Amino acid sequence: PMQLLRPKTAPKRLRTSQKKPREPQVPRSLIKEIFRHFAKMPVTRDAFQIVEKCSERYFKQLSDDLEAYSRHAQRKTVEAADLEVLMRRQGLVTDKMPLRVLIERFLPLEYRRLLIPVALSGNKVTPCK
Repeated sequence: PMQLLRPKTAPKRLRTSQKKPREPQVPRSLIKEIFRHFAKMPVTRDAFQIVEKCSERYFKQLSDDLEAYSRHAQRKTVEAADLEVLMRRQGLVTDKMPLRVLIERFLPLEYRRLLIPVALSGNKVTPCK
């Protein structure tokens, strides 16, 4: 009798080395641009690599702290109030130096407009909440 034709299956390959999922990173160009803005002098590659590692650790710790604050409040999303509490605990925001002043001092105008409500003509306030 005729044999049934079956497709041949390829043998499964054993994966010897699996890649670890990479965490998202802050772009090197952004870190370099920010650091150059505040340093205002040339920086060696070795020094920049240290700055890059430190900024990665800082943002990792920052995100972990914000996650802990939102969990403590029994929420699944991080809110602006969580960031303000964190900055207050770090000593960046005080009664004499509110968050609004830091935003106005260090962020460019296009970001300030997104974060600080401004009254416009026609009784409109931007950004809308």
